[in-house]
Amino acid sequence: MDFSWTSEQSALREEAASVAADAVARFGRSNDSWINGYSKEFSKELGAHGWIGMTWPDNPYSGPARPGLDRLIVGEEMIKAGAPIAASWFADRQMGPALLAYGTPDQQDAFLPAIVAGETTWCIGMSEPNAGSDLASLKTSAERQGDEFVINGQKIWTSFGAVADYCYLICRTSSDGPPHAGISEVIVPMDTPGIEVRPIKDMTTNRHFSEVFFTDVRVPVANLVGQEGAAFKQTMRQLEHERGGIDRLVSNFALYRMALERADTSDPVVRQEIAALEIAYRIGRILVVREVLKQAPAGFSAATKCFCTEHEIRVAEFVARVFGPEATLWDDLTRGLVYAPGYTIMGGTSNVMRNILGERVLGLPR
Repeated sequence: MDFSWTSEQSALREEAASVAADAVARFGRSNDSWINGYSKEFSKELGAHGWIGMTWPDNPYSGPARPGLDRLIVGEEMIKAGAPIAASWFADRQMGPALLAYGTPDQQDAFLPAIVAGETTWCIGMSEPNAGSDLASLKTSAERQGDEFVINGQKIWTSFGAVADYCYLICRTSSDGPPHAGISEVIVPMDTPGIEVRPIKDMTTNRHFSEVFFTDVRVPVANLVGQEGAAFKQTMRQLEHERGGIDRLVSNFALYRMALERADTSDPVVRQEIAALEIAYRIGRILVVREVLKQAPAGFSAATKCFCTEHEIRVAEFVARVFGPEATLWDDLTRGLVYAPGYTIMGGTSNVMRNILGERVLGLPR
């Protein structure tokens, strides 16, 4: 199955592909560009095109809401080409919608204009050393003292912690009640005294991950987003934005395109492999489109992420087979291939996604 696009959508895709190709020519191609392709300059260009906050509800910051498929089209062309969109991706995908849904008017006035303009980079303070996929076990605390929260704790696997302007921090403001209670979301400027960031260089030599340490970090209570102690559902909604997007399907499409040019298509086995991958790309796109059009059941983004990221691993395996020994040379291709195991870990492991699907979507017993 393939989709028919309107003439306006086709024109948008052509424009986005052209802008992406120009960005790659100027800034270089990035593997998994939504998380590894960092360029503040290009993010400002995306803002100038009106391509940040495209689908947000009508508001004075981003203007009239555009169809969700428009953002899918722009995002897909950027990531497929390897254009460096990471500096604004998280804020566009999660922080902006969260502030529109739960933030105060003052918070929206303070933070959304710079997000839409591509001028600020945000990181998410979520995972902790002893609470990776179990958000309810987090220990980082925010103790209210007068008009301030005093924050202490540690986060890990915080992408862009070293370059972010703000951290959207998931923390514990109360230890009373069940584990899911007492969790709050607080905006923390990353230049606040008491924050130490230690970049983590992974096996691919990428350095977007970091550890972030908070020691008596003071931020205004006014930076609390939503209801104090009741933010678990807010965070779950935020993860819906994170897990069901086109970024989970086409992260390594640029490598797949390189492999197609090299593959021996006279070999029927190779042709069959390509056919299977092309079918999976179409299935994955259908799943993402259902998320974008809000046709999927609540929580189903876990299944979308699981299918799409496991497909990306199969793509990497195909690319490695096509390039053979050349894929073992340490170059840009190799860095992209060894990054592949991370697809099914970032944003929640496949096992966690299957648990969510079984328990929350299918209603299966624990």
